[in-house]
Amino acid sequence: MAETINMPKLGFDMAEGTLVRWVKKAGENINKGEVLAEIETDKATVEVESSASGVVRKLLVDEGAVVPVNSPIAVVGSADEKIEDVAVPASETPKAESQPAPVVTPLTSAQPQKQIPVVEAIPVQVQGPVKASPLARKIARDSQVELSNIRGSGPGGRIVRRDIESALAGGQTFAVRPSTSPVVMLNDETLQLSKLRQAIARRMAESKTSIPHFYVTHEYKVDALMDLRAQFNKLLPESEKISLNDFIVKAVALTLGQFPNLNASLNGNSVLHHGQINIGIAVSVEGGLLTIVSRQADQKPLQQISAEVKAMAARVREGKVKPDDIEGSTFSISNMGMYDVENFSAIINPPEAAIIAVGSARQVPVVEAGVLKVGWRMKATISVDHRVSDGVEAARFMQALAANLEEPLRLVL
Repeated sequence: MAETINMPKLGFDMAEGTLVRWVKKAGENINKGEVLAEIETDKATVEVESSASGVVRKLLVDEGAVVPVNSPIAVVGSADEKIEDVAVPASETPKAESQPAPVVTPLTSAQPQKQIPVVEAIPVQVQGPVKASPLARKIARDSQVELSNIRGSGPGGRIVRRDIESALAGGQTFAVRPSTSPVVMLNDETLQLSKLRQAIARRMAESKTSIPHFYVTHEYKVDALMDLRAQFNKLLPESEKISLNDFIVKAVALTLGQFPNLNASLNGNSVLHHGQINIGIAVSVEGGLLTIVSRQADQKPLQQISAEVKAMAARVREGKVKPDDIEGSTFSISNMGMYDVENFSAIINPPEAAIIAVGSARQVPVVEAGVLKVGWRMKATISVDHRVSDGVEAARFMQALAANLEEPLRLVL
């Protein structure tokens, strides 16, 4: 029997998608699970797999059409069966956006540059144009300080007021003479937000303004976890090594089994406790973040979690995302430990009830049994929807998580 393939809904706030390309054409054979088309959402370009095997009998929308979610896009059936008419969704072909193109005003040889005379120290230590704020230039002129001798601490090495004041406070004085070296006046640059950045902005603003967040931070003793990971990875090839985040995903998933109220979503005046524990993992991509999903992570061994996460992250960065890669998370993890971040808090990914933000595992001075020593410590902060839960439950979750992180054999038994 013929089966209709619909525009998938990827995320609770997705309303429509653009059909970018048909991978299979009408009349071609297709197997269940093969890629039928590529669609573009606010977040990513996603491969749509066929949910049936047979022949592609009809393509119901054109490439470039914008189609509402759950609307039919194709029909797959046997070669000789009669295909009933399918209601084609009202779709529209994207038009050029009315928003102005990014305004970029670079300095070129054809564009005159504004130049301001400055004073020059003897000797001059830095050659070429000097980046400095207008206020810094004024203070430098008034105090007869040569800008090229100052190391800027502003964005892009730009010299700002505090840099001049620090030089003066340090007793730096300079013999000066008139200089013809120009100070470049930097032009403003306006860049249009990408679709992904717009989607992130919209969802995060909605989350922060409509969800009453509260936060609980806990510091974990991870000496045993670091040792166990090192032992595992000695036995594994480079491509199969397990990351610290893989352990964290498994530990969080096991802990959520004890706290179904945090593996939940708010639905009006009711709370939906999800039967599956699907951990969303924030992945950095050009221009923003995407969340990939480790499904039923509480039931999978560490190596399987690690392999699946690596594969999904690779597809995200290659632009070959599958719908299952990025939809269906019930609880999220944002880990910035690889960026030497001690501690931070994350914004809840709606409609989930909570998210945990993980910092770096660090060697720090610790006191154990009255003895000062070096130990591994890692901080994490859970953000929780106060409409769903409260501080006591969140604190108990963080304590229970400690048992899995600080006794990591629990994660492999």
